[in-house]
Amino acid sequence: MTDANQTISDRIHKELDTFTRAERQLALSILENYPASGLGPLTALARSADVSVPTVARMVQKLGYKGYPDFQADLRDELSAIAKGPIAKHETWAGAAPSGHILNRFTEAVIDNIRNTMAHIDPVAFDEACALVADQKRHLYIVGGRITHTLAEYLFMHMQVIRPNLTHVQSTSNTWPHYLLNAAEGDVFVIFDVRRYENNTLKLAEMARARGARLVLFTDQWRSPVHRLADITLTCRIIVPSAWDSVATTVLLVESMISQVQNLDWDNTKDRMQELEEIFDKTRLFRKFT
Repeated sequence: MTDANQTISDRIHKELDTFTRAERQLALSILENYPASGLGPLTALARSADVSVPTVARMVQKLGYKGYPDFQADLRDELSAIAKGPIAKHETWAGAAPSGHILNRFTEAVIDNIRNTMAHIDPVAFDEACALVADQKRHLYIVGGRITHTLAEYLFMHMQVIRPNLTHVQSTSNTWPHYLLNAAEGDVFVIFDVRRYENNTLKLAEMARARGARLVLFTDQWRSPVHRLADITLTCRIIVPSAWDSVATTVLLVESMISQVQNLDWDNTKDRMQELEEIFDKTRLFRKFT
């Protein structure tokens, strides 16, 4: 890609306001089934988007590519990156990793992830997501997968202190359909789903959406298929020199959300915190040194 830190989807969203009507129509068609939508012949893409072949050529050039073959090559690279398992990820870094200690290399990668995530995130969308999560009239469901359940648990633990009326759901459990029985229109599902996206998570999102729920998605730069259903999608950079992806940037966004949600109703949060501390004292959960 012309900039390894940007996906084609990032580029499209960045340039969307500069496109002509036909180019915007093409861009939205590409995003509808991204990245697979751009892998076929140029004429097939033009036909599916109901635009002319020259429109495709112009938009590709606006995205920074010399031509459609270069555009497709980057799409294929993205598709390959999405499908990578831990061993393949490790082999990529083992051959390309810069010299120096792993602590420095890993830290540089994480800082780069944070910079790029912050450069592309929409503060308005983030604030809207926090407002949905803070709305105590809505039941809040927090959903994680095989790896991301740890992020879901972390958010859930803090939300337990801040607000009532919430449920932690693990999409990998065969019990998750039971939780949908109580899901109602206007409820909020916060969903975590990163590459090697999970079928259960997508099915849960589809069924929650069908019941009228609002969806907030935490995902990676390639975007989980759930993003097509989500009201708000928060994307995080995850690549590091490791066989596993990094959650550092996602944790940053989660902790920022926790901070914002507690501040939106601080008086109530403070009362709950004080009550919880009294319960801790009665149970002697924490050691006292005074």
